[in-house]
Amino acid sequence: MTHVTKFWPILTGRHTYEKTLSTRGRGQGEIIKAPILAYLIETLNGRILFDVGCDYQKIQQQDQRKHYYEHDGFPFGPPEMSEEERLPNRLEVLGLKPEDVDLVFCSHLHFDHAGGLCEFCHAEVHVHAKEMQAAKEPADEAYFASDFELPLNWKLQTGEYDLAPGVSAIETPGHTAGHMSMLIELPKGQPILLAGDAADLQENIDEEVAPGLCWQDDAAMAVQSIQKLKSLSQKNQAVIWPNHDWDFFQRHNRFPNYFE
Repeated sequence: MTHVTKFWPILTGRHTYEKTLSTRGRGQGEIIKAPILAYLIETLNGRILFDVGCDYQKIQQQDQRKHYYEHDGFPFGPPEMSEEERLPNRLEVLGLKPEDVDLVFCSHLHFDHAGGLCEFCHAEVHVHAKEMQAAKEPADEAYFASDFELPLNWKLQTGEYDLAPGVSAIETPGHTAGHMSMLIELPKGQPILLAGDAADLQENIDEEVAPGLCWQDDAAMAVQSIQKLKSLSQKNQAVIWPNHDWDFFQRHNRFPNYFE
């Protein structure tokens, strides 16, 4: 029986970029808006936060913004993120503080998924060991060392496991070396399969298109992970949630209300 009681998708910002970053080899010249999301899962065992969005200071402070985002590695510039969208402020709307989050689960360590770790230095932080290794190399320019080189309570993982009854970590490498997705069994509705960046858009799922950025350019590995998610979806009658699809998010945004 699942121990999940409530589930919130939380908008923490948005990024505008060429669609090729989400769909490999498709969308040249097409500019899309993508949500930057975190997901809060309340369980009988405590609260889990899947991803933490960007570091607000790196976007808002001019010197940091220039250093991290205003160069050739980021041709579309920094994401947009308001004070209201900082996760501590989102949690406050729910009557919570950062300290009320027991565990942070990072799907991977790119800037728009791990930047907010600085707000949760008290929590246990889970990430795949292969992901940490790739981030420290770094494997690509979307890793900001200062996001994850913090005195955090890291719990490096090496496989699939249950975080709590009804919350399962799923290995989906391809976009990055140690990318992880998550299967969540709700107490009432259909299970939710959070793809993370294994699938940015519904198009990635429907047409089995790899994300634009793939670890070591291994698009086949990324497609295999999409196929794995689709198989798990069928097996568990779960709905796959793409991670950066604005239209999908708009249809599923209930904040501050929740799914159950």
